[in-house]
Amino acid sequence: MELKHGADKPAVSLSDFGYHQELERTLSVKDLVIYGLIFMVPIAPMGIYGSVISVSQGMIALTYAIGMVAMFFTALSYGQMSQAFPIAGSVYTYAKLGINKTIGFLSGWMIILDYIFVPALLYIIAANSLKSLLPAVPTWIWLLAFIGINTLINIRGIEFTAIANRIFLVGELVVLAFFLVLGTIGVIRGVGNGFTLKPFYDAAHFNLNFVMTATSVAVLSFLGFDGISTLAEETTGGNKAVGKGIMWALMLVGVLFIAQTYLAALIVPNWHSFKDLDTAFYVVAGKVGGPFLTDLTTIATILSWGFANALAAQAAISRILFGMSRDHNLPSALSKVHPKFKTPYVSTLLVAIISLIVGLFFMNNSGTLSEIVNCGALTAFLVIHVAVINHFLIKGHSHDYWHHLIVPVIGFAVILFVMINLNILAKEIGAAWLVIGLVYYVILRATQRTTEMNL
Repeated sequence: MELKHGADKPAVSLSDFGYHQELERTLSVKDLVIYGLIFMVPIAPMGIYGSVISVSQGMIALTYAIGMVAMFFTALSYGQMSQAFPIAGSVYTYAKLGINKTIGFLSGWMIILDYIFVPALLYIIAANSLKSLLPAVPTWIWLLAFIGINTLINIRGIEFTAIANRIFLVGELVVLAFFLVLGTIGVIRGVGNGFTLKPFYDAAHFNLNFVMTATSVAVLSFLGFDGISTLAEETTGGNKAVGKGIMWALMLVGVLFIAQTYLAALIVPNWHSFKDLDTAFYVVAGKVGGPFLTDLTTIATILSWGFANALAAQAAISRILFGMSRDHNLPSALSKVHPKFKTPYVSTLLVAIISLIVGLFFMNNSGTLSEIVNCGALTAFLVIHVAVINHFLIKGHSHDYWHHLIVPVIGFAVILFVMINLNILAKEIGAAWLVIGLVYYVILRATQRTTEMNL
C-alpha cells in the first residue's frame, strides 16, 4: 500500500475494507470541485434572494459569509472521514465504520430522505418555471424531459457526467459574470446608493436573531458539497482527493454567493420595494441589464435547477443506494454496475422513477416537498461530527485535537442550531422517517443471520 504523505502509516485502500474496484476511476480533484459547484449551484442565491434579504433585514452578504464559515467545519469533518474511509456511500459509510453499523444504516437512511427527493424538487421548480415562460406546454412534459436527459447522462458514465457538468458550470459562470460586470458598472454610474458595507453590517437594523435565522436559510444553499464524498471510488489522486475537492468547492461557491448578493443589495438597497420576493433577484438584474439580463438570469436559474443541480443530485443518491445495497442493507439489484459504462445503473433508474412519481404528486406543492428534504442532510451532518470524534479521538487516541475534537464540536453546535430553526413540519417528517428506518433495520437484521445488530 502507498504511504500517506508525511505519515508513518500506510494509506488505506478499498481492498482493506473487503471491497473490490467496480466503478471506473476517472475523476480528478478538479472534476470533484466542478461537481461540487454544480451541486451547490453558483447562482443559487438568485432563486431565494428575496426571502433571505427580507429575513436578514438587508444584511444578506453577512448571512452568506456566516453560512460559509458554518459549513467550513462540517466540510473539514467530511475531509477527515473521506481520507480514513475512501469508499462510496458518504455519511452511511463514515458512520458505519466510524461508529457502528446501526448508526451507519440510520445515517444513510436519513440522507436518503434528502437526496431521494432533491432531484424531484429541482425538476418541479424548473418545470413550473418553464411553464410560466411557455404556458402552452404541459408541465409534465418538462418533468419527463429533465428526468430522461439526466438519467441518460448519468448512466452513460461518470466521465460523461463530468463533461456535462463542465458545460453547465461554464454557462452558469458566464451568466454570473454578466451580472457582476453589469452590476458593478451600474453601481459606479449611480444605480442604488453607491458602494457601502451595509449588506454586511447595518447598525440601524442589526439584530443577531434576524441574522442567525436568515443564516439558517442561507446555509441550505451550501448543502451539496457532501455529495462529492459519494464519488470516492471514482476518483484519482489518492485518499485526500475528496477532502480537497470538498474544501475548494465550498470556498469557491461561498465567495460567489457573497459577491452576487452583496452587489444585488447595492443595486436595490431598499428591499422593501420588491412586490414579489420570489422574483426579487430578476428585478435587480433588470435594473442594470434591462430585459436581456432579467431573462438571462431567469433561464439560467431554470436550467441550473432542472439539469445541472438535479444531474449531480441523481448521481449522488445513486451512489449511496449502491453502497448500502452492496452491504445488503437494501435490495441487491441496486448494487448492479453497468457492464459497459461502469455506473450503478439500476440505482440511477430507480431514482428516476421515484423522481417522476414524486414530481407528479407534488407538482403544485413544492413548498411542502422542500420542507422534507432539509432535515435528512442536517441529521447526517450531526452524525459526521460524532463519527470523527469516535473514530479518531476515542478509538484511535488521536492527539490532533483541532481536527478531531474542536472542529467537530463547533460543527455539531452550528448544525444543531440550524436544525432547531427548521420548520416544525420538517422535524416531524424527519422523525417519522427515522422511526420507519429503525423498524426496517430491526426487521432486516432479524432476517439476516450473518449480520449482527450493533447497538
